[in-house]
Amino acid sequence: MSEKLTLPFGNTAPDEDQTKTDPEDRVNLEAGVPEQRTEEPSPQSGHDAPQTTRLYKRRWMIVLLFSSYSLCNSFQWIQYGIINNIFMKFYNVDAFTIDWMSMIYMLTYIPFIFPVTWLLDKKGLRVIALVATALNCAGTWVKVASVKPNLFAVTFLGQFCCSLAQVFILGMPSRIASVWFGSKEVSTACSIGVFGNQLGIAIGFLVPPILVPNVDDLDELAHHISIMFYITAGVATVLLLLVIFVFQERPNIPPTQAQATARSIPPEQYSYMASIRRLLRNRPFNLLIITYGLNVGCFYAVGTLLNRMIIEHYPGEEVNAGRIGLTIVIAGMVGSLICGLWLDKTKTYKQTTLAVYGMSLVGMIVYAATLNLGHLWVVFITAGALGFFMTGYLPLGFEFAVELTYPESEGTSSGLLNCSAQVFGIIFTICQGKIIDSFGTLAGNIFLCVFLLIGAIMTGFIKSDLRRQKANRMAKAAGPPDCHNGSLAAPVIINEAKF
Repeated sequence: MSEKLTLPFGNTAPDEDQTKTDPEDRVNLEAGVPEQRTEEPSPQSGHDAPQTTRLYKRRWMIVLLFSSYSLCNSFQWIQYGIINNIFMKFYNVDAFTIDWMSMIYMLTYIPFIFPVTWLLDKKGLRVIALVATALNCAGTWVKVASVKPNLFAVTFLGQFCCSLAQVFILGMPSRIASVWFGSKEVSTACSIGVFGNQLGIAIGFLVPPILVPNVDDLDELAHHISIMFYITAGVATVLLLLVIFVFQERPNIPPTQAQATARSIPPEQYSYMASIRRLLRNRPFNLLIITYGLNVGCFYAVGTLLNRMIIEHYPGEEVNAGRIGLTIVIAGMVGSLICGLWLDKTKTYKQTTLAVYGMSLVGMIVYAATLNLGHLWVVFITAGALGFFMTGYLPLGFEFAVELTYPESEGTSSGLLNCSAQVFGIIFTICQGKIIDSFGTLAGNIFLCVFLLIGAIMTGFIKSDLRRQKANRMAKAAGPPDCHNGSLAAPVIINEAKF
């Protein structure tokens, strides 16, 4: 496919000679080779002309590969919790201990996110992807060796390795979207990145109850558990090899003017600690940190304790508990993609975030009120509505954060959001679990509703300062007002290139 060239800056049509392409340049373009042309400031305008930008088809391969290894990692977050009672029996431990197999993902994230985001800024996406997939692969093989009732410590070690890998994964969607995608598709790309994480959780809800039935014979149970662990390890190994041979750091030519500006900052002028301080002085972003943590923390608590809530009202329904979890996440994936497309079209970040937050609260109230009615089909419907909005909120938070904090590193802003989510996730999971044990599931879910209400109110106070959008508009407006003497008003923008 030949490239599509556009000249979006300036109103004066170029001379005929300016529109002709040199044969050698045309060959390079058809081959997907980046132009060797450098843009110089216009001598007439005194302004720096916008730089050449290009979108590579490889960007879709990169985001899909990331989405795949994110899926493999997030699957393991919930694979113990969704069959909580079965692993309690196999390893002879209590429910709270199995809850920690999910909460270790949250706890590990908090201390490690800051060194990981520093490493991302210093070494880039490829190194982070290699470490993530290597740790995830190692964790899966450790679990393969843990399928004996007396080896709970070994399976916990494997889960710890996978939780450490998650630190290198969770905040990357917005960074990949900014580095590889154009300004009209970054929200969609971010949604695809989050989509993999959500799909992994969905599979984690669905597959373990099917692969590991609730049988009394421990040898038979060990056989079923080992099958699940071997499948996971095989997939993780393939993904590690794909990342080694396929994953690329960044495109040769930046996709947007905002990314071109970010690249132009000399490394010696960037200070990670100074970036953290600037982010923590950013009041709208600070509000978003808290509201994001409240919403996603509630989701983590619901996911971790879902098996306990369903089994309490519907004994023996482990498989349907997994299917309800699947329904929550599948509905959330649809919500994420719709929200991403909506943001790319409208750029209404605050309005969309506030609306989805409010509907998450409504969904949680309805789910809490209908859980104990005795009809599983009602729970499927209300859980799906809850998931559509609560899980659909995830990419909204990432993209809103990038807008509020540009030109700070996307990995740093996403890391702070996720750190908040992990803190609230641990607090909510422990507190809701204790409330359920003492007062029942309704009281536990009302507990979460109160904090969702607080988060929705706080979201209304976030100032919509869309800095990345402003940067792209200013870059486009920076083109020289006229073009003559053989000089184009702005550089050629290459919309599509082959990899």
